[in-house]
Amino acid sequence: MAPFLLVFVLPVFLAAGLIWGGVWAWSPLLYAFGAIPLMELFWKPDPRNLGSEEEGEALQNPWFNAALRAVVPVQIACLVAFLYVFGWHRPDALADRVGLILGMGLCCGVLGINVAHELGHRTETSDQISAWILLATSLYLHFFVEHNYGHHRNVATPEDPSSARPGESLYRFLPRTLFQGALSAYRIGQQRAKGRWTHNLTLRFWAAQALLVLLVAFVAGPDALLAFLGAAAFGAVLLETVNYIEHYGLERQKVSDHRYEDTSAHHSWNSNHWVGRAMLFNLSRHSDHHAHPHRPYPVLRHLPDAPQMPTGYPGMMLLALVPPVFNRVLARAVRG
Repeated sequence: MAPFLLVFVLPVFLAAGLIWGGVWAWSPLLYAFGAIPLMELFWKPDPRNLGSEEEGEALQNPWFNAALRAVVPVQIACLVAFLYVFGWHRPDALADRVGLILGMGLCCGVLGINVAHELGHRTETSDQISAWILLATSLYLHFFVEHNYGHHRNVATPEDPSSARPGESLYRFLPRTLFQGALSAYRIGQQRAKGRWTHNLTLRFWAAQALLVLLVAFVAGPDALLAFLGAAAFGAVLLETVNYIEHYGLERQKVSDHRYEDTSAHHSWNSNHWVGRAMLFNLSRHSDHHAHPHRPYPVLRHLPDAPQMPTGYPGMMLLALVPPVFNRVLARAVRG
């Protein structure tokens, strides 16, 4: 249980940055993309799965769900504090402002979108509403529609905006996935609403986000609004960068004119490096997530046939910034 509490270090660092500024304003990024990748260079990955008895105990342990659901008030508190600082005590130093916006964006990506991803796959109404609230703090509500009803069906095919093509750089992938993902969410919403745009869940989500933006502008002012938009944009970029590394270059083959082969373990990149795994609530055991989307995070399994990254997700996200290096590292991982 304890390793999954590492996610709460992020809001602590963000709070320190909001209070003291200076180097503390950059502490969330230094933690996520400095300390964690360094730790994962020296600690070996842990492929161990829970035994059947341990899985049963984990599913019955209320603290696993409590940790997940506690993220909701923590993320709301982070956003309120962030807006308060930028609305009434705007930091003087440009470096402080940039660091805090990126730090809040990191919370939007990790506490907001990532935890919303886990809660959004659950069937309880309260969990799905919590997922919507978290996505709203990141202005990325359409992810709920596109991910659940699009990505999981089309993963590792050209029809999926969130699957990176072989040889596609992160810099080409990001604008494509951001635009096509939103368009896909709208189309899925229209299909599910049987063409009635007033029943399109994606449009309703966008309307709710517009109201939130107007509320922030009215209550906290233009400086806070611009900071919020910047943080939300960075959170979305982080999420799509994770999508990039999760399925880069992995393709399902067509078995007929209208059907692809079934999704299998080798259509997702995985990582058993425990620090990044814990921080992202086992998201990096991604093949098992695609095989069993409703399986709770503490019991996601390592699959022997799943391709493994040489380091954790945070380190691979940094490598993705340098496409030639990223390509060589993954090619070496495929060869074993």
